Amino acid sequence: MSDLRLSFKEMCARFDVTPRTLRYYEYIELLAPEKEGRARFYGPREVARLTLILRGRRFGFSLEEIRQWLLIYRQKGTKPQLENWLQMADRQLAALEAQRAELETSIADLRALRATAVEEIGKL
Repeated sequence: MSDLRLSFKEMCARFDVTPRTLRYYEYIELLAPEKEGRARFYGPREVARLTLILRGRRFGFSLEEIRQWLLIYRQKGTKPQLENWLQMADRQLAALEAQRAELETSIADLRALRATAVEEIGKL
């Protein structure tokens, strides 16, 4: 195990998150840093968890979904966690594909309307 231990400020800088975000993740029990007085220190476990949290957020998962997913590992182990991850990933991929289709339709509609506007300007 690594001797990695980051301060609160170092953790914010390393992951480009605000202090408010880091405190909130601790408040909702996604992170549990070591505390020495008022200082917080983050070891390898917390660094790995924040990496997963931020990746999950980038993929569009809610914090509650991420929290539940992280709990599965602690309660049931790796295999159930990975099985749950596959279900979550499949569901999110379908949602993202639907969003992409909506965006492509919106882009095509906007381009068509823009082209119509250009034509109208040309006639004036």
